[in-house]
Amino acid sequence: MSKTIFITGASRGFGKIWAEAFLQRGDKVVATARDINSLSDLIDQYGDAILPIKLDVNDRAADFAAIQKATDYFGQIDVLINNAGYGLFGSVEETTEQEARDQIETNFFGLLWLTQAVLPVMRKQGHGHIVQVSSVLGVVTLPVLGLYNASKYAVEGLSESLAAEVSSFGIHVSLIEPNGFSTDWGGASAFHTAPMQEYEGVKAAFAASTTDDDYGYPESTTDAILQLIDAKNPPLRLFLGKKALPWVKQVYAGRIAEWDQWSEVSTAAHGH
Repeated sequence: MSKTIFITGASRGFGKIWAEAFLQRGDKVVATARDINSLSDLIDQYGDAILPIKLDVNDRAADFAAIQKATDYFGQIDVLINNAGYGLFGSVEETTEQEARDQIETNFFGLLWLTQAVLPVMRKQGHGHIVQVSSVLGVVTLPVLGLYNASKYAVEGLSESLAAEVSSFGIHVSLIEPNGFSTDWGGASAFHTAPMQEYEGVKAAFAASTTDDDYGYPESTTDAILQLIDAKNPPLRLFLGKKALPWVKQVYAGRIAEWDQWSEVSTAAHGH
């Protein structure tokens, strides 16, 4: 049975690749983008099966209006994929107030507004699946991506709480946590802080630490996404790529070792 899927950030990268994969197999797609001209090829090919909506996810009223328009057009929304977002590259000290606010506004609040908007629709239906595109950097961190890390950590905490709140309504929540992929996330789509000389060494070490093998092929993710949205009991978290899980296991082993080392101090702080 075909699904009605609402996906943000559909102009390029994962968003466009996944939107096309859904359409190819017969799903109905609501595709949002700041510039819907980027969707013209899909519109020409798939006609009424795609509803393009010009949307800035930072606009809460527009988010609610887009969900209403999609519901009026297709009658329901089975899956919401919050994919819109971008990366801010720069040290924490370099980051201006506006850069910090803009990063959190898009990556966290835009996702929150659309999630809030779709919940009444899904509760009324008695089913739904909210898919939040997080990152492996919502679980572990890298230097010079502090604000991006913070935005994805916020998405992780929000979504885990949300999953517990809405499960009784028949609504599933999943977090997608990709490692690096060869999209333009780190290129044309990225923003950069004004550099400080003091962080040149940190940035050079960061750049030298990655290789081409660290980046997956974005087109290879489509089978995983289709399996996720078709699953009867989808997971709360799903890594994408071969690098994410081994990295997380290594980092968490170190965290647990440190927590254990300080466990007596932690226990004594309880007071009784």
